[in-house]
Amino acid sequence: MYAVIVTGGKQYRVARGDTLRVEKLDAEEGGSIDFDKVLMVADGDDIKVGAPYLDGGKVSALVKAHGRGKKVEILKFRRRKHHMKRQGHRQAYTEVEITGISA
Repeated sequence: MYAVIVTGGKQYRVARGDTLRVEKLDAEEGGSIDFDKVLMVADGDDIKVGAPYLDGGKVSALVKAHGRGKKVEILKFRRRKHHMKRQGHRQAYTEVEITGISA
């Protein structure tokens, strides 16, 4: 059984027991969170698709950790102009473990 959920502007295909990193959520570490924006739930040949979301669809997850990803370096350079600008960015994330899917 798997589901497709939306969080942080991205779509994820999840199954029970999966661990994934999503955009930072306002949830306490060790707490539980529910994703109610479920696009699709599939259980073998039984597939339910929402328009756009499934009514009564819910995916439960356990918040494992919060963190920041690897640094992305941004470099802007103008040749022959004596100009160079460096910038870095680390995206915040929340690591969650999927505990249940219901539709």
